[in-house]
Amino acid sequence: MAASSVLLCNPLSALRRRPTAVPAAGFPRPLTVATPLPRSVLLRPGLRSSTNFLLRSSSPPRTSIRDVDSPADEPPPVGEDSALFQLEDQKLSSWLYFSVILGVVLFLLNLLWIDNSTGYGKAFVESLSAVSDSHEVVMLMLILVFATVHSGLASLREAGEKVVGERAFRVLFAGLSLPLAVSTVVYFINHRYDGTQLWQLQSVSGLHEVLWLSNFISFFFLYPSTFNLLEVAAVDKPKMHLWESGIMRITRHPQMVGQVMWCVAHTVWIGNSVALAASVGLIAHHLFGVWNGDRRLAARHGEAFEAVKERTSVVPFAAILDGRQKLPKDYYKEFLRLPYLTITAVTLGAYFAHPLMQASSYGLHW
Repeated sequence: MAASSVLLCNPLSALRRRPTAVPAAGFPRPLTVATPLPRSVLLRPGLRSSTNFLLRSSSPPRTSIRDVDSPADEPPPVGEDSALFQLEDQKLSSWLYFSVILGVVLFLLNLLWIDNSTGYGKAFVESLSAVSDSHEVVMLMLILVFATVHSGLASLREAGEKVVGERAFRVLFAGLSLPLAVSTVVYFINHRYDGTQLWQLQSVSGLHEVLWLSNFISFFFLYPSTFNLLEVAAVDKPKMHLWESGIMRITRHPQMVGQVMWCVAHTVWIGNSVALAASVGLIAHHLFGVWNGDRRLAARHGEAFEAVKERTSVVPFAAILDGRQKLPKDYYKEFLRLPYLTITAVTLGAYFAHPLMQASSYGLHW
């Protein structure tokens, strides 16, 4: 994530406004919300053994589908093939274990944080709200607290894993980040129309469709590393991956790009000070993640990261346009994979589930 996102890559949403606060006319349609998290694993020659994997002996190892049609004079990939999901490599027991862990996490999250009668989520939001009556200030404080914990733990990952191990550190990381992300999302949904209206563009013909499409595409950028669902849940040992194919050909920091796309779409559509404050906070967090992510990858992967950095770019398509990124003839196949299909399905499903999300968020009164 850039800043290694658990949730705040951020499934906020321009949902429909509360019935009691919506004027009779000019009421905006929703954009979309989703949190798809797919998985990928692949061989990376030349890197330390902790990130190397062997495929089945019946097929030769490869680092990306680029191996098929790459020019002979082009240097071989050193990074991993993102979004690769091989059904024959999956274990039913691992996915059953993942389902149990997910159920336990959601139960504890509801019990200890979301449920107002037993959890601490409402008290946490109220403690920040007591600092200022401004929804914009509270929104920025929520993002600042999340960003500090999320990026801070990410920066301490290597040292922390040496002390408690990869799986235990992942549990700590998720256990602290997830509740804070939920609080930020819920507060935004509940107060996104409480700010000062800066512009009103919902009546512009075709704008909703353009912003909806931009928002939809943003989720294909937001979750490259979280393709590894079993690592996210610590079923498999978490690793710091060095991706090189797929969405990484477009930008080395897809989560930052996806977040900017999401923020621009929602800010243009909602058009008020709360949406603007949320976007400023989220984009600032992800811009920091660009620097911090490169720093951490350079420390972990050394020359391999420098090679990937040389043929990728932060600005979308820049490396392709200046010739540093050579696309294979069949590069589109890197996107015709189950994880991207999953993103599509979950994003569309979440869009149509907006009424449920809206009702759940409003019911918390945060």
